[in-house]
Amino acid sequence: MPRISTLRITRSHKIATAVLVAAGSVTAITATGGPSEAQTTATRSSVSVEPVAAAGIPTAKDAAEKAAKENAAKEAAAKKAIAEKATAKKAAERERSEKQAANRSTERKAVTPKKYANNLDGWIRESLDIMEKKNIPGSYEGLHRNIMRESSGNPNAVNDWDINAQNGIPSKGLLQVIQPTFDAYHVKGTPKKLTDPVANITAAANYAADRYGSIDNVDSAY
Repeated sequence: MPRISTLRITRSHKIATAVLVAAGSVTAITATGGPSEAQTTATRSSVSVEPVAAAGIPTAKDAAEKAAKENAAKEAAAKKAIAEKATAKKAAERERSEKQAANRSTERKAVTPKKYANNLDGWIRESLDIMEKKNIPGSYEGLHRNIMRESSGNPNAVNDWDINAQNGIPSKGLLQVIQPTFDAYHVKGTPKKLTDPVANITAAANYAADRYGSIDNVDSAY
């Protein structure tokens, strides 16, 4: 009868067996394995990731915020420009209105002529104002003195006895002027009538300025 050998399992045998079992388990895990690469990729794709700006590179959100700020600044500048334009327009209109009012006031003053008394004093004063504008020399005293000597202040006085009268051109008016002299020295703007008080005075003063330098220098018949 053959001898049956008895297999003796030692401690070393037990350890080797355990190692083999563990190795088989790892292989099984590898085969059936953990999650596949496709599963991992799908999992990563399902996660929402906020864009992160790299150093110095703005994100789309940063660009949108910057654009909004720039647009707001442009709108504010445009509104300011419109307000300034409106203010300037109002100021110009106010200035134009004030100038027009001033011009109307000046026109009213120009339209309203200065009034003079219808007597010797008024005639002399009106004549002096005209003489001043025409640069004709003479004073109130010079005019009044010569008028009183020549006509006693009568604008219709006529000399009908001197040489001029004999020659058919009698002296007439406040300062006893003959027609040819009046025509030659008539002052523009006054009536073309020899016996008109103001026309007579200004023509005589104009003549005296030409002949004697001024009516003030005349003390006798001239």
